[in-house]
Amino acid sequence: LTGGTTVHFEENPVKENAKAYDSNETEKPNIYTPLKERKADFLEKNQGCYSTSTPQSRSISRNQPTKEKQSQPLAKNDGEPPNGFHKMWTLLLVLLISVPLLYVLWSGIGGGTSSSRDAEILQEFRTRMKKLKDTYQSQDPNLWRRARVFLEKHLNTSHTHLEPAILLLTAGQEAEKALRCLSNEIADAFASSQNATTIRIDGADKAVLDSDAVKLEVDTQLSSGFREGKKVAVVHRFESLPAGSTLIFYKYCDHENAAFKDVALLLTVLLDEQSLGKSFTFQEVEEKVRDFLWAKFTSSDVPSSYNGMDTDKLSGLWSRISHLVLPVWPEKGLPLEGC
Repeated sequence: LTGGTTVHFEENPVKENAKAYDSNETEKPNIYTPLKERKADFLEKNQGCYSTSTPQSRSISRNQPTKEKQSQPLAKNDGEPPNGFHKMWTLLLVLLISVPLLYVLWSGIGGGTSSSRDAEILQEFRTRMKKLKDTYQSQDPNLWRRARVFLEKHLNTSHTHLEPAILLLTAGQEAEKALRCLSNEIADAFASSQNATTIRIDGADKAVLDSDAVKLEVDTQLSSGFREGKKVAVVHRFESLPAGSTLIFYKYCDHENAAFKDVALLLTVLLDEQSLGKSFTFQEVEEKVRDFLWAKFTSSDVPSSYNGMDTDKLSGLWSRISHLVLPVWPEKGLPLEGC
């Protein structure tokens, strides 16, 4: 203030603009206000409607949200499988996994038990055969080796047997007692190792009987014995059986269709000649037995044989009983009676 003169300062243009902006901002209408008012009006109108309704309708309206809430989960589960369905599939899955697992475990236990039993049977048989070898010291060492290996194949219960074990032992007249005793002993060793017994048939006792009757009798003895659990049959003096009756051995010695496949049959043939020389090979011994049976069963000099047998039938029979032919030599020190 100089010499009484009043000086007016113009305000800053920037501040003016700011003020103008502020005033505009405060005066700007709120767009949300009408919405709030509409909402309040709506609620007020609805409240009026509710207030005019009956108490029952009010209680229904109060309970309505609860029911809606309760129904929501049910609606949500409409597209999902029920609990029982899940349980069923879980149980099925458990069964699918557990059944094969139990089968494997059981097979392992059963296989182990079977193997253990087979080992015991083999050990028992070998022990018995070793004692026989020590007793029958005059026999060819190959007889023990071949007979043991041949029969051991049928002592393994875990293997499927496709045919029975057929062993034919033969000897000259001088070794008749050794032939009978040794065949009985080998048969008993095979049977006892399996806790079984032996079927015994003596062809010499049936030599003069009717061929058909003998055939039926032998069939009955073998079938009933094997069904009862007996594991081996020894047929002494096979050459003395009526020729036609021997055809029953087709049934028991067949390569593919034998009636019993997990058994053994030991047949003995006593040759007419006095001695069976030790110089003969096993092949020569087999040929000797074959020629001898041909003469016995197809000779016209023996009517009971000739009428019941022919070359073709005998060829088929021979192929079934000649799996392994072994010679037996005389032995000293055998018991005078029985074996």
